[in-house]
Amino acid sequence: MECLTLKKSNCKNCHKCIRNCPVKSIRFSGNQAYIIGDECVMCGRCFVVCPQNAKQIVEETEKVKVLLQEGNPVVVSLAPSFIANYEGVGIEAMRDALKKLGFYDAEETAIGATLVKREYERLCEDEGRDIIITSCCHSVNLLIQKHYPGLVSYLANVLSPMQAHCKDIKKRIPNAKTVFIGPCVAKKDEAQQYEGIVDAVLTFDELTSWFKAAGVTPEAKLDSNPNTKARFFPTTGGVLKTMALDNPKYTYLAIDGMENCIAALKDIEAGNVHKLFIEMSACSGSCVGGPVMEKFHRSPLKDYSAVAHYAGSEDYKIEQPDKDELRKEFALLQANGASPAEYEIQETLRQMGKMKPEDELNCGSCGYDTCRDKAVAILRGKAEISMCLPFLKDRAENFSDTIARNTPNGLIVLNESLEVQQVNKAALKILNLRAPSDILGDQVVRVLDPVDFLSVLSKNRDIHDKREYLAEYDRYVEKTIVYDKEYKLLVCILRDVTAEEEQREKKEDISRQTVEIADKVVDKQMRIVQEIASLLGETVAETKIALTKLKESISDE
Repeated sequence: MECLTLKKSNCKNCHKCIRNCPVKSIRFSGNQAYIIGDECVMCGRCFVVCPQNAKQIVEETEKVKVLLQEGNPVVVSLAPSFIANYEGVGIEAMRDALKKLGFYDAEETAIGATLVKREYERLCEDEGRDIIITSCCHSVNLLIQKHYPGLVSYLANVLSPMQAHCKDIKKRIPNAKTVFIGPCVAKKDEAQQYEGIVDAVLTFDELTSWFKAAGVTPEAKLDSNPNTKARFFPTTGGVLKTMALDNPKYTYLAIDGMENCIAALKDIEAGNVHKLFIEMSACSGSCVGGPVMEKFHRSPLKDYSAVAHYAGSEDYKIEQPDKDELRKEFALLQANGASPAEYEIQETLRQMGKMKPEDELNCGSCGYDTCRDKAVAILRGKAEISMCLPFLKDRAENFSDTIARNTPNGLIVLNESLEVQQVNKAALKILNLRAPSDILGDQVVRVLDPVDFLSVLSKNRDIHDKREYLAEYDRYVEKTIVYDKEYKLLVCILRDVTAEEEQREKKEDISRQTVEIADKVVDKQMRIVQEIASLLGETVAETKIALTKLKESISDE
């Protein structure tokens, strides 16, 4: 079962998860993020930083409810960071609340922490190891198993406090089932990897939701128990606070935060340090900075203070089991395969627009430390070329610049103060300017009448295809002015229509001349018609007279 899942519909392709993933165990395909289980160390960082809540921790509440229905006693191992998550609520109040949900009992995981810290002390005293790395944090264990397999031998082969406590519960209570509750995603994976010890894992968030659904409110009541030194375990240096630290052969130190852990492991891998006992926690601030704590109410100072005030100065009085009962083995889970060939990396870099070393900005916007790392990720199918912000920016700028350079229309971009921000070559030609520097940053009134620009700003109404004559440039243009509210810019497009106007004037001149010629022809034709009519008129009259006289003659006869 995957402990971290992704709601695809919520992934908005922001790449924030890969930028924050310390081991880059997230791949992208089709603008969607996918968690690579073989590489993930379950630190929960992607869950914390995802702005769309696309990363989800797998719920096990129903699984626990089934355990409760089976009839066996179900006992809670409650992580000591609970005191920071449930303000003012002690273990007795938490036990009462959990029993109302149907649990048989609830104990503090600090009991298991006591057993673990004693075994750490024995390792330092009896086994003479060079370097010992605590194995309480499952994310640190996974980090070493998957990404630094050569250092697995340095991990203390000791059960985690969760495992030690749950094993102890099952030893004391026949047929008991155990449920760990804490602020950690990795514990869900640890319970699955080592079957038979922890039967289910809930986060504080799951428990709180269950409390609300059941109408249970833990009473704000602190109990007093002096045997609580191990309650320091969920804080940075908390393991060391509980140990004797009396072996002069070792230097004891605590490291928290995944980046610091990785840097320390690289130092160890390089052979730079020896004789160290290192308490490693993946989360900054250790378990009180766990992903569930940080996601919902991250308050490092207040959380540490709550744990410190609740912790005591003595150990739990519990019998220490044989060392073999606390032994834990770590398998090699090496994640990364063979590195791509150099020529493949170089070809991928070229596809990313990195033609030469100085093109490799190593800005980290894609989530990878270097462009070369990004190229390797692409070759491994984990990343896409489009994740490179400078690449996208350059491509967009080149595309827009190509359009601006090659369009026959003049483009002028102004800010709201009517200062010229950008001008293309076609606009320079229209405005009789030699270079962009002649006008950039200056008021547009130097080259154009600002009335239309002011009108667009004041009336919030764009102007489209307004034809006018620019007398100072002896040019006709069609002017379009558009206001971009988002970027607060005015974009002016000038289409030079001087040739069209000249052609139109020629056509008008030809038409005028044609009309004049036609008028002359008509006048001439009319004169001819009139002359012909005149002649025809005289002939008819004479004929009429002759016929009349003939008629009269005939009549007289």
